[in-house]
Amino acid sequence: MSIQSKSVTLEHVRKIFKDPQSGKDVHAVDGADFVIAPGELVTLLGPSGCGKTTTLRMIAGFELPTTGKIRIGAEDITFLPPNKRDTAMVFQSYGLFPHMNVFDNVAYGLRLRKMPEKEISEKVMRFLGMVGLDALAKRPPSRLSGGQQQRVALARSLIVEPAVLLLDEPLSNLDALLREQMRVEIRRIQKSLGITAAYVTHDRVEAMSLSDRIIVMNKGKIVQIGTPPQVYRDPVDAFVAGFIGKVAFFPAEVRGIDEVCTVDVRGKTFRLPRFSEELKGALRALVMCRPESLTLLPPGEGILDGRIVTNVYLGHSIESFVATEMGEILVQVDNPDARRIFAEGEPVSVSFIPELTKALPAENDE
Repeated sequence: MSIQSKSVTLEHVRKIFKDPQSGKDVHAVDGADFVIAPGELVTLLGPSGCGKTTTLRMIAGFELPTTGKIRIGAEDITFLPPNKRDTAMVFQSYGLFPHMNVFDNVAYGLRLRKMPEKEISEKVMRFLGMVGLDALAKRPPSRLSGGQQQRVALARSLIVEPAVLLLDEPLSNLDALLREQMRVEIRRIQKSLGITAAYVTHDRVEAMSLSDRIIVMNKGKIVQIGTPPQVYRDPVDAFVAGFIGKVAFFPAEVRGIDEVCTVDVRGKTFRLPRFSEELKGALRALVMCRPESLTLLPPGEGILDGRIVTNVYLGHSIESFVATEMGEILVQVDNPDARRIFAEGEPVSVSFIPELTKALPAENDE
C-alpha cells in the first residue's frame, strides 16, 4: 500500500496579524522558505508562539498568507480552500465524531466521495488493520483510550490517500509511554506509505525521533533547517543548541580562526574543529557542550571545579549533575563500568572533548 506523495513548497511566505490591543502588525510567520520532498517527514519545531502552527494552517488552507506562495507538487494552492487541497490533517484533539463508531469515523471521508459501500468496507478494515484497530471497528470513541483515538484519527486522515499529511501536535494529550509508542507507530506508517508529512511539535524528543529533517522556528522566523544529527551537533546559534537538547555553554575568547577555531576558556587554550562562520572577526564565543562531550576529572585538572550533586544510573551511562559557580551542569558518563565514577558529594573538575563541541557566536557580541 502506497500513496502518491507530492512535495510541499513555501516561497517567501509571511503571515501578518493585527494586534487587537495595540493595533500594531504582528509577524506570526516572517519569510518562510522551504521545500518538503515527496515522501519526507519534516517537523516544524519551536516554542509556543514561534509560528509553526500558523505555518501548518497555511499549508492546510485554514489561514491565508499575507504574502508569498504555497505549492503542492507543481500546483499553486496559496488561495485554494482546504477542501480543494490534496491534504489531510490530524489534530491535537483527535476530532472524532462521538455519535459514530470507529468504522464510521474512518469511513466518513470515503462516504463523502460517494465510494461504493463494499469498497468502503474493504478499505476501512485495511486501514484499521494498519493501525492495529480492526478488532475495535464497532466500538464508540468514548470507549477508546487516548492512543486508540489518535490511531482512529490517523486512519481517517490516511484513508482518503492525501498527497500530504499534516499533523498538529498529535501526541500532546497522551501520557509519556503512549507518546513513545505512537511516535514509533506514526513513523512506521508514514514510511510504509511513503507519504509526505509536515509535523508540528514543541517536543524536541518527538522531533528528533520522527523527522527526516527539522525546521527550527523562533519569533516567526526559520532559524535552521537540517537533519536531526545536524541540528543537534551543528546548531547555528545558542537558541537552537538549547532548544534541541541539553547543553552547557562556556564563554570563550577567540584567539584565531583558520582550519580550526582557537579559543581560551577559563585560562586554557582549545582548538575546536567545529565553529560558526560568523565568528570570523569576533572577539568572543560560546563553546557549546552536550552532556556526552563533557568529562569529569579530579579537582583542579579541568576548566571548572564543582561537586557531584546527583548520579543517575541508566545502565549504558551515568548522568552526573555537577554544582558549579556557573550553575548545575549535566555530564553524561558513557560505559560507566570502564570509567572512574565520582561519588555524590565528591569534588570534581569539568572539562570537554574539543572534537565534540562547537564554537557559536556570543550573544550581543560586537
